[in-house]
Amino acid sequence: MTDTIAAISTAQGAGGIGVIRISGDQAKQIADRVFVSPSGKSLQNTPGYTARYGHVQDQEGPIDEVVALVFDGPKSYTGEDVVELSCHGGLYLTKRVLRAVLSAGARAAGPGEFTRRAFLNGKLGLTEAEAVMDLIAAQGRQAARAALAGREGALHQRLERVKDSLVSAAAHLSAWADYPEEDIPQVERSQLEATLSGADGEMKDLLARYDAGRAIREGVDTVIAGRPNVGKSTLMNLLSGCERSIVTDVPGTTRDVVEETVLVGDIALRLADTAGIRSTDDPVERIGVELARRRVDRAGLVLAVFDASDPLNQDDLRLLDRLQGIPAVAVINKTDLPRRIEEEKVLQKVDQVVYMSAHSGEGLAQLEQALAQVLGTAELDPAAGMLSTERQRDAAARCLGCIRESLAALRGGMTLDAVTVTIEDAVQNLLELTGERVNEAVVDQVFHRFCVGK
Repeated sequence: MTDTIAAISTAQGAGGIGVIRISGDQAKQIADRVFVSPSGKSLQNTPGYTARYGHVQDQEGPIDEVVALVFDGPKSYTGEDVVELSCHGGLYLTKRVLRAVLSAGARAAGPGEFTRRAFLNGKLGLTEAEAVMDLIAAQGRQAARAALAGREGALHQRLERVKDSLVSAAAHLSAWADYPEEDIPQVERSQLEATLSGADGEMKDLLARYDAGRAIREGVDTVIAGRPNVGKSTLMNLLSGCERSIVTDVPGTTRDVVEETVLVGDIALRLADTAGIRSTDDPVERIGVELARRRVDRAGLVLAVFDASDPLNQDDLRLLDRLQGIPAVAVINKTDLPRRIEEEKVLQKVDQVVYMSAHSGEGLAQLEQALAQVLGTAELDPAAGMLSTERQRDAAARCLGCIRESLAALRGGMTLDAVTVTIEDAVQNLLELTGERVNEAVVDQVFHRFCVGK
């Protein structure tokens, strides 16, 4: 028997309703201690998947009218008996109802404890559990699609196919080596190599798409950079949808870093509008310029802005040189003015170049497309199943390393015993990835980032 846990499962704030979730062997009994139905019927005698109207009370008397939803284990989210009490969504009311439930015998749930119980009770795998938090944290359509696909097992299914092929190969190798007297088909090296190459390709594809998937899930630290008066702050305000940065004709107006998170297409950008990068004798402005240069160097993405109506100067050229090795989009701004910029010099340094007028908004759609190309999200299918955490990426990388060791041993003419060992290591890493064989420390790591109530 496990203890019974409870928590507020809706957001901590005013809303239409607030939900207090109770899960465990004593969920119905504990709920009955605080819930009163006008019919006098208890929740213990209520069939699963049934709602009852009533009131919740504590020792001081009635607290609020509620609807109690009853779920019978194992056909519930956690796999246990679950009762959800839906009351009015005031912060005071939800906390008081929770306090009444805790006083009636439940224990306060920890972060992610409901989902952790769902995992431990076999209701979902570890990758599916991790997708739950990704779904809650999704900031855009693509991120939500990717998280939902993960929750529905898209990644697990891809990994399961790789695991089945490797387990089958390892089993054949072991049986053929251990029972030579039996009529077991000989291991064909060419067939084994084909199996390992297929697994190699699948794991390589998962790892190659990790960074693009991370961009749509978590967003990208993005710096808007350029010399003064090229339109950086105007672009910042366009993307923000409001006036976040001061726009003037006076060079050096922006001296600190102005930050905002915006959604451009399906990608969340954590924007930073920096000071204009130029040589200056002003000590205060010089600090801002140096800060801007440092932000460019460590950015996940740079929107480098240039003035279409001016020839490139030394500050522009130094910025272009600084962008080498950094994901970047060159924004040639002020296209509503006569063009004097040497476009070919920009094209030599940056693959993705967008022509736009930040003042009017013209070219914004092209900027969205360029961002998708630079970040690798243009060809990404969120429903295909993707690695979503560093834990998953690390286990997948170790699995791929073992597969490649197997291929090297096989192609190098080593004994099949050596190949078997590395294949088994690859399988162990896959089992850790899916949670089929994982220690308590890894489980703790997965659920520590969850919110309480989920």
